[in-house]
Amino acid sequence: MSNSAHASLLAITRRIIERSRPTREAYLDRIRAATSSKPHRTVLSCGNLAHGFAVCSPREKDALAGDTVLNLGIITSYNDMLSAHQPFETYPAIIREAAREAGGVAQVAGGVPAMCDGVTQGQPGMELSLFSRDLIAMAAGIGLTHNMFDAAVYLGVCDKIVPGLTIAALTFGHLPAVFIPAGPMTSGLPNDEKSRVRQLYAEGKVGRAELLEAESKSYHGPGTCTFYGTANSNQMLMEIMGFHLPGASFINPGTPLRDALTREATKRALAITASGNEFTPAGEMIDERSVVNGVVGLHATGGSTNHTLHLIAMARAAGIQLSWQDISDLSDLVPLLARVYPNGLADVNHFHAAGGMGYLIAELLKGGLLHEDVRTVAGEGLAAYAIDVKLGDKGQVIRDPAPATSADPKVLAPISAPFQKTGGLKMLTGNLGKAVIKISAVKPERHVIEAPAIIFHDQQGLHDAFKAGKLDRDFIAVVRFQGPKANGMPELHKLTPTLGVLQDRGHKVALVTDGRMSGASGKVPAAIHVTPEAVDGGAIARIREGDMLRLDAVNGTLEVLVPEAELSARPLAIADLSANEFGLGRELFAPFRRIAGAADQGASVLF
Repeated sequence: MSNSAHASLLAITRRIIERSRPTREAYLDRIRAATSSKPHRTVLSCGNLAHGFAVCSPREKDALAGDTVLNLGIITSYNDMLSAHQPFETYPAIIREAAREAGGVAQVAGGVPAMCDGVTQGQPGMELSLFSRDLIAMAAGIGLTHNMFDAAVYLGVCDKIVPGLTIAALTFGHLPAVFIPAGPMTSGLPNDEKSRVRQLYAEGKVGRAELLEAESKSYHGPGTCTFYGTANSNQMLMEIMGFHLPGASFINPGTPLRDALTREATKRALAITASGNEFTPAGEMIDERSVVNGVVGLHATGGSTNHTLHLIAMARAAGIQLSWQDISDLSDLVPLLARVYPNGLADVNHFHAAGGMGYLIAELLKGGLLHEDVRTVAGEGLAAYAIDVKLGDKGQVIRDPAPATSADPKVLAPISAPFQKTGGLKMLTGNLGKAVIKISAVKPERHVIEAPAIIFHDQQGLHDAFKAGKLDRDFIAVVRFQGPKANGMPELHKLTPTLGVLQDRGHKVALVTDGRMSGASGKVPAAIHVTPEAVDGGAIARIREGDMLRLDAVNGTLEVLVPEAELSARPLAIADLSANEFGLGRELFAPFRRIAGAADQGASVLF
């Protein structure tokens, strides 16, 4: 590890290394045993191989029949309903052409599902969302299990897709892996204006037509949503962890630079196979330092709370044991350098224009808050990512050093003058168990909330109480039976406008839940991912209406103010979850609900 890194960063990394040693060493042994210097398809029988290239052109069949030409697998999340994934429709053709230019072949190895939390928000389908991450990993695994490929490129962007693809890439860690993004849509209606209309709708001051008009002006074209939720946090992670080529994350779809980066990524994937001199298997490239870099990036940008689940599951796929305590301790070390909605007014296009990932990485390296000496798909350490990416006059990708100053200090701050001294995510502990809170968008005077509990067993109950005028007071909403085993741990982002209205009226309000609140967690303090969950006997199921709760994001505590003997003697609340078992595919995921892990273990069915 680099001597230039901060001492506390090094100490946290060392403890992760020590904790992970048994599982990491076993993982490395497995992927090294799967490595071959010859194309992997050479182990296939003639019948196997004939099936594998049956639809290829004669030229490609001749190439794949031998044992020298490399074959690149494409795992794609393309569909044309979702804005973030629609651009991937044209990528396979671009990738095949670039592979031919590099002397290789490329085939679509498989497709993975890509669902959108924006479409399913507040709907029954949201209960499949978190589980789709592990299903995506499985689906990608099916595509790669044909053993036809020497490297893989992964086409994915949004919430569960990138974490699922990362788990797959690390499961097939003997293969090089390059992630190729599609980029954000161009800026539309400002996110704060969209939020204002949502709150007006929640109060009944505008109708559905006005709300739909605002939403449509915000989400208006190809690419990711422009706020800094899980999708764009994913892109930041893939770049700062070294899975993207430098500067790839936030280039808009359908631009010449976007296509040039896709061609470059294809050629790079073929250049780092075991047949060459720069072999970079994904499982060896990503190590404990890479994971720590990802957590640092999450804090520095005020990223998605969902990654307190995803990063743990992603790390475990590589035998690395990351914990919420590690994430929380890194939050105390890493300052907030970005103000992107919901913790600011800017969107990701403004972030990129202000200096983007290149400037952010340069500043974090300057502060000793990243491990520079990591492996990346670029073949260099992380300093190679402190760049500004451009398109050359011949259509090539050009990288200049990152700008020395931010083009907009209100969006992207230097390490010497951060927006706040600590990161955006913290762990809470207490007699309710463990929870996570995102505070980057929460005003300091709301970091501590003490108020009586009002209990709900679904989102609709809270909305009904609000419409009936029963919530015009200080309270902490306890929305329980929303964990992985209960109903798949849906995002409860639909609660944001309602709670925001009450907070704006001057009430002290907060949320405590064993569900998720999403990458768009905003100005209302929310203790989420409470574990153990209610259905698993967690203390959240012992809270009674009117109990005083204390959420303290300053000291990192979450407690119900009831004597321990009384709390432990209370019977557990029971909820009727039968309505969650069927409809819109939920019956298909009953086995997942039964075996889902705890939130602080990644809420996975795989680890």
